[in-house]
Amino acid sequence: MDNYGFLSLIPPIVAIVLAIRTKQVFISLLSGIFFGGLIIGNWNPFQGILLTIESIVKVFNDPGNTRVVFFTFLVGSLITLIQVTGGVEGFINSFQKKLSEVNEAKNKKRIQLYASLTGFLLFVESNISALTVGTIFRPLFDKLKISREKLAYIADSTSAPSKLLIPFNGWGAYIIGILSVQGVEKPFSELISAMKYNFYPILVILILVVIIISGKDFGLMKKAEKRTKGGLLFDKGSSPMVSEEITVINTKKGIKTNSFNMFLPLVSMVIIMILMLFYTGYDPSKENISFFEILENSSGSTSVLYSVILSIIIASIYYIIKGILSVKEVVSYSIKGMSGMMQLSLLIMLAFTIGNICKDLGTGIYVSNELKGVLSPKLVPLLLFITSCFISFSTGTSWGTFAIMLAIAVPISNEMGINSSIAIAAALGGGLFGDHCSPISDTSVISSMASASDHIDHVKTQLPYAILAGIITSIFYLIIGISL
Repeated sequence: MDNYGFLSLIPPIVAIVLAIRTKQVFISLLSGIFFGGLIIGNWNPFQGILLTIESIVKVFNDPGNTRVVFFTFLVGSLITLIQVTGGVEGFINSFQKKLSEVNEAKNKKRIQLYASLTGFLLFVESNISALTVGTIFRPLFDKLKISREKLAYIADSTSAPSKLLIPFNGWGAYIIGILSVQGVEKPFSELISAMKYNFYPILVILILVVIIISGKDFGLMKKAEKRTKGGLLFDKGSSPMVSEEITVINTKKGIKTNSFNMFLPLVSMVIIMILMLFYTGYDPSKENISFFEILENSSGSTSVLYSVILSIIIASIYYIIKGILSVKEVVSYSIKGMSGMMQLSLLIMLAFTIGNICKDLGTGIYVSNELKGVLSPKLVPLLLFITSCFISFSTGTSWGTFAIMLAIAVPISNEMGINSSIAIAAALGGGLFGDHCSPISDTSVISSMASASDHIDHVKTQLPYAILAGIITSIFYLIIGISL
């Protein structure tokens, strides 16, 4: 059975509802996966259990998934090394000298704007962006009593949106490839043309900046800020995404703090990431291969994994040469960092599993097919956006949503005589919605992890801001559709 109809919605709905209500994200994801196994196994409980186990095991059949899990463990090593060598503490000390010149209110706004700018400028890869922002700015946010939820919100709201607005990365290459398959003659030009209609990522960043400058938080974020100001990092029953072994690591005794010990591996990782995108995408057998053809053929998961491995090697050699750490200490702290990432690695593995279950059940195809029949020219942009939002939030993946919705948006815009740039932008913006705020999105998970925030608290505090951006975007697409 290729499409399970309405039943295909059950696993993601179960996972999302349980995660938000219980805060038990592992149990919620496993429950969603189990229901998927039950459906595929014709409601046989024994078959459901077996299929649940096999679905988790099959995650590692995909080399890309395996690379991401390895990347997660190695990120723990990198974070630990830059903390124990005094890199983070050195950065904090240098920042505090600048912050001491102005009052506390201005300090809070300034540090949040710096974090936002950092996340936006690291447009090469969303996970590296969120990881860098959370790792660098978490100690400063704690010192200024800004909530971990706010840091996770900033990391999440500047990672994926900036990658879509500045498409010189794996995101852009992927979208260009999909547009090419749909018969678009100049896919890059079409993608650039769609940017001016891509309201959602623009609004996400604008709302973030307005919230920071005005200081007017609302909803659960306002409560989180008030709680943190009172000295409590977490709500009752909440816990950070990563182990305390990695969130609280002191500089090794006798080491002089130096921010260079942090910037060396982080800058190396970003530069190597860019080089690896070109290395994995370049085909010497092709003559006159273009820049975007290289990006289109590149492997994001390979580039991310190699960049973190090489950055750890570069940093370790530097630490050993400088006498900061011995070889034995490098290995010991690296393993310690990996152990602190066990929880996150399991979560990512389960997120991949439920994504595969949704694909096997045909969740995205069912939703898109159901709504395709009710499209009218004036409602096309709005319905494309809303449909993409629902699919991406349910499945936790923007890339999968792009593949489904662009295959609908391009032919529909051609058949109905609608500006294809508007249809493409609506599909892309809606696809970003889920990646931005779904509890089963890897970008949201990474943002929670890097900020050491409780994952469900991050989702619940960020969701009102995402919904606000989504509502305004919907109004824009409705106005554009009516004016067509």
